[in-house]
Amino acid sequence: MTETLRAAMERVSEKDRQGLTDICLYCGRPPAFVSPGRIRYLKADGTLMTSGRSGSLLNVSKSDLKTIVSALAQHSVHTCDRELRQGFFNLPGGIRVGVAGVYTSGGILKDWNALDFRFASAFHGCADKIYPRMLGSRRGLLICGSVNSGKTTMIRELCRLCGDQERVSLIDERGEISAICEGEPQFDIGLLTSVISGISRSRGIVSAVRTLSPSMIFCDELASVEDAEAVNEGSGCGVRFAATMHARDMEQLLSRRTGRMLIEAGAFDTAVFLEGSSSPGKIRDIHIIDNAS
Repeated sequence: MTETLRAAMERVSEKDRQGLTDICLYCGRPPAFVSPGRIRYLKADGTLMTSGRSGSLLNVSKSDLKTIVSALAQHSVHTCDRELRQGFFNLPGGIRVGVAGVYTSGGILKDWNALDFRFASAFHGCADKIYPRMLGSRRGLLICGSVNSGKTTMIRELCRLCGDQERVSLIDERGEISAICEGEPQFDIGLLTSVISGISRSRGIVSAVRTLSPSMIFCDELASVEDAEAVNEGSGCGVRFAATMHARDMEQLLSRRTGRMLIEAGAFDTAVFLEGSSSPGKIRDIHIIDNAS
């Protein structure tokens, strides 16, 4: 990035950095510092403003974004086709950098216009209430909530707890749960947890069931029919699942085709609903699914 942007970000106080979930850099607009329930914008002197329309704010240039992407690619953008196809970079320490831009006909991002630095966090204790249910269940557990409600943080902690007791496989398609970097998880995900990353959830689930003999499989963001079919197949083989889905309540969960398939097949007997983005990781309701057997 340019020296002006770097200097401004280094001037942000330690207090203002606490609790950040994202730093978003949008071309021609001010850097946005995101924390639960609050978004603030950067001035050149390092202070953060609640209004993004102030004339005193610092704007991100196209040159800034090019310089940052080059650094993320270790100054060899042409060797990072995989990252620029999937739209993100994974960095040590559990940082994921999402990239927005224009996809070429070959499916590679160029002309970058936004970067989202997302900071993953581990909160030991956040899954204590649901951990006994997972261990004592014959079926699986769904963690449901809206965007930024803490689903990934919750399932990371549940994976850690269960992975200290049983053989567990974590299907971490985008490396968000384990913060895997160069093959090594950056977070504690359990002593007996194997990680499959870089392929689709459905392929990862099938691979884990066939080759790793887990008693439990953990995965994030079930969304497709293929995901549901893979979970149901694994469940039929005696594997228990813990997974996340976007749904604010049971009605919305059942309104989604994937959710309905999973519930009707009996793969899950418990659905946990989180409060929302204003209180990430807070459990609002635990629903016992009646038709699981």
